[in-house]
Amino acid sequence: MAETVKLISPVDGSIYIERPVAEDAAIEAAISRARAAQADWANVSIAERGKYLLAFLEALLSMNDEIVPELAWQMGRPVRYGGEKGGVEERTRYMVEIAEKALAPYIPEDRPGFRRYLKRAPLGIVFTIAPWNYPYLTAINSIVPALMAGNAVILKHAAQTLLVGERLQQAFDKAGLPKGLFTNLVMSHAQTEKLLGSGKVDHCNFTGSVGGGRAIEKAAAGTFTSLGLELGGKDPAYVLPDAKLDHAIANLVDGAFYNSGQCCCGIERVYVHEKVYDEFVEGFIAETKNYVVGSPLDQATTMGPMAQARFADLIREQKAEALRKGAVAHINMKVENDVAGSPYIAPEVLTNVDHQMSVMREESFGPIVGIMKVRNDEEAIALMNDSPYGLTASVWTTDTEHAAAIGDRIETGTVFMNRCDYVDPGLVWTGVKDTGKGGAMGVVGYHNLTRPKSYHLREAI
Repeated sequence: MAETVKLISPVDGSIYIERPVAEDAAIEAAISRARAAQADWANVSIAERGKYLLAFLEALLSMNDEIVPELAWQMGRPVRYGGEKGGVEERTRYMVEIAEKALAPYIPEDRPGFRRYLKRAPLGIVFTIAPWNYPYLTAINSIVPALMAGNAVILKHAAQTLLVGERLQQAFDKAGLPKGLFTNLVMSHAQTEKLLGSGKVDHCNFTGSVGGGRAIEKAAAGTFTSLGLELGGKDPAYVLPDAKLDHAIANLVDGAFYNSGQCCCGIERVYVHEKVYDEFVEGFIAETKNYVVGSPLDQATTMGPMAQARFADLIREQKAEALRKGAVAHINMKVENDVAGSPYIAPEVLTNVDHQMSVMREESFGPIVGIMKVRNDEEAIALMNDSPYGLTASVWTTDTEHAAAIGDRIETGTVFMNRCDYVDPGLVWTGVKDTGKGGAMGVVGYHNLTRPKSYHLREAI
């Protein structure tokens, strides 16, 4: 019997869809088609490539009414949020718009008798391994610029969101993208490792766990395949005495609990200056109690189940450990089915926490947040940097220069002021330490999906 991948819905524990794993011969054929198609695609103008990508975008957006309930069934996001339509459109249009400039040749100072320039050449085949938590946005981050830069793309989507890969394939097919340039494949872990080790792909973009990133590096070792890795996070926020508290509270609660806390750059720990600590905590608790946990298919639900029961059980374990060590829980919301082995779990806010607790040091990736009182910037910065991760950090103040100065000392790939949990397509999405390497979006994203090629042309003597 052929191997299959079963998608267990967090809504009710049923098998939502089941798909056969691609045969090895089909994977080999996809690689061959991609290599041939990419050779022609590299000669297509950037403007013409953009037309295909915008047609793809329109095709994908036209499916949104079907996509929204599919996401609820696959990974638990409430239908009231309307899927990822806005972010997909923003990022796709922006990456198409800047492609000409980002990929333009660099011409150094003039030297008589020579013509010299540097071009951005496509890498070849980009292998995107996409996660389930923001299944469209994270895939778009590499797929769109990869194709715009002249590459072909092979997509392996997460088992939890198999239908996303199929929707992307449908949209590219409807847009008339030349055959072979984009292929969605259902692959096992063993097949993924085999492909990475074969040297038949030129770049791999992976978003997932630190353990997953290490497995990717190990599988690709010796092939010289370039890697873009966005891995774990434990993103902090620092609230200063001059912050606009109402704004900070509303945005930080959303940053902590949107998508059931399953956000790469979600807020997992908050450090608040002692001058505003009590007021901030009171407001944060009150805002959190407004969440409605339940079926993601219900329009009234603002927090659905986590994607898998084991993720929710980790949150329960972190909370229990913190309470044993002296933390105080403030929400204690009663939610039907919020028991061990269930993906349904209520949001929780903890105080009296410290960095001896796993909830303040290890990635939670769920609806729990710890809040600590700090005396000054020095203490806040030391605590924010006391982490093996470094994706984003946010600073909440009315003083831009002060925020920038604090940001210079924070060990993360992105520093926000008065916002959080956002990817700006005009900058770069990157991390430090165990959060990974490489970068997506913006000009840097294009540079990571191309290679520099120098032309040194000397006039005949």
